[in-house]
Amino acid sequence: MSIKIKDLPEAERPYEKLELYGEKALSTAELLAIIIKSGTKEETSVQIAQRILKLRETGNEDLSFLQKLSIAELTKIKGIGKVKAIQLKAICELAIRMTKPDNYKGIYLKNPKEVAKMFLSEFQNEKREIAKAVLLDNKLKIIKVENVAMGGSNFVDIGIKDIVQSAMKVEAPKVILVHNHPSGTAKPSEGDIKFTDKLFNALAVFEIDLCDTVIIGNNMQYTSVYEYIQQKAEKLQKEI
Repeated sequence: MSIKIKDLPEAERPYEKLELYGEKALSTAELLAIIIKSGTKEETSVQIAQRILKLRETGNEDLSFLQKLSIAELTKIKGIGKVKAIQLKAICELAIRMTKPDNYKGIYLKNPKEVAKMFLSEFQNEKREIAKAVLLDNKLKIIKVENVAMGGSNFVDIGIKDIVQSAMKVEAPKVILVHNHPSGTAKPSEGDIKFTDKLFNALAVFEIDLCDTVIIGNNMQYTSVYEYIQQKAEKLQKEI
């Protein structure tokens, strides 16, 4: 039979340990155990947490795998009932929202890395394809971020007219398009490249610059379509 949490020395119990030494003193399993709250007759909450963490890919310390697990998948883990599964999903969503600014206004985006950093957590493990238009002033300060499309697991119908109208409505001279690939890869497809070209030309008619299209994948990956095209061109040039 497993040792119960209450039988451990007080300084080794997750709740008491956090209170005594602070949250940074706890292991990931111990933090997870506090959320799980109680164990079973066979295992402590810490042991259940350790089993959950073993679901990660070998050598991967990323916790985003928890976001991928549905309530149904979580409840298949021995010791995790429906209530605990819901609590875990709620914590995952809170973690995403903590990294998302309440107000995008006033934030400067000067390169694809800064764009990706803003949206990576929001898009991680998103099962739908979502597109956002980031509307900027001439100094690359955000005026507004607008959802322009939401699709299924592998397709989103982004309307060029909608993006142009969104930019014109707030008199934004510059635009960045951001969207995710639910498949997980951040590599631009031929469709992404062609659409970026069409959007660039459509915005140019109204003297609006398309600064870039940034694609978000899983595992904190992202790709700038402009940089991708440039790299392909440089590679081709070297082969000639």
